[in-house]
Amino acid sequence: MARMYSRKKGKHGSKKPPIKFVPRWVKYKKGEVEELVENLAKERRTSATIGTILRDQYGIPDVKMVTGKTVSRIMKERKLYPEMPEDMMNLLKKVVNLRKHLERNKADKLSKKGLLNLESKIRRLGKYYSREGMLPKDWHYEPTKAKLLIQK
Repeated sequence: MARMYSRKKGKHGSKKPPIKFVPRWVKYKKGEVEELVENLAKERRTSATIGTILRDQYGIPDVKMVTGKTVSRIMKERKLYPEMPEDMMNLLKKVVNLRKHLERNKADKLSKKGLLNLESKIRRLGKYYSREGMLPKDWHYEPTKAKLLIQK
């Protein structure tokens, strides 16, 4: 039986178009975009959320195309980037929620396995970030610390 639709192998999700110049319809200049990023970062938004807001509400398709810098780079230059990297913080939020779930559902074996995998990922990422200087050299994962970090 033949397929009803065609799908290219190895091509998953959407990709940004390979445009190297700022489109004419973008009204904002480099300085204005950096100020928008700064204002949104002061509202304690993540870089991914800032990019989405700039795309959807301000019509800026790509911050890097307009400014020559990523949202994270702009936040770091203006000392607004959080001390804990965003991907690590997201993993810590996940692990705290998963532990809460396991307190209520003790027999959930699949989630226990997921917790082990998630904690392993956090430890690996923590080693990388401490080696690169983004986290303190003596940083290591502890579930109680994770819960406290998320509550901030």
